[in-house]
Amino acid sequence: MGGIRHARLSPGCFMRDLTLLAATGAGVGYLPWLPGTFGSCLAIPFSLALNQLATQSFYSALVALAGFTAFAIWLSGRASAILGLKDPQVIVIDEIAGFLIANFLNQPTLSSLTLAFILFRFFDILKPFPAAKAERLPGGFGIVLDDVVAGLYVIVTLYMLARWSLV
Repeated sequence: MGGIRHARLSPGCFMRDLTLLAATGAGVGYLPWLPGTFGSCLAIPFSLALNQLATQSFYSALVALAGFTAFAIWLSGRASAILGLKDPQVIVIDEIAGFLIANFLNQPTLSSLTLAFILFRFFDILKPFPAAKAERLPGGFGIVLDDVVAGLYVIVTLYMLARWSLV
């Protein structure tokens, strides 16, 4: 008798799909144009929430930022192994982690957020020292740490601009 067949998903298949879903920013990384830029856009609400947490508890926010960065390194390594590529463009959790760092403790204004975003994309694409060197690290470290460096460059740049009263 013909009936509906229920597909059986193996736990391995489910974890593979869940890993790729998270690493690609819920599929944002599969966009055909500018996946890194859209991945950075995806980070904006998380960044604002992290900065709100920092106003309540700086150390909790710092732990959350470090924890998310470590998770991004681990997840990127797993996703890259699943895809069989060193640094696939579809993985955008690195951009999310990098922008969380870039905008950490930034002023909660549209102009400050926009400047942090533009600077982050600039440094992420430019890859100034030691970002290009970090990118050559194995696995998730190489995928995420160049974005961490770009985020740190943004923090320093924003601090210098504020110190010189340019923003």
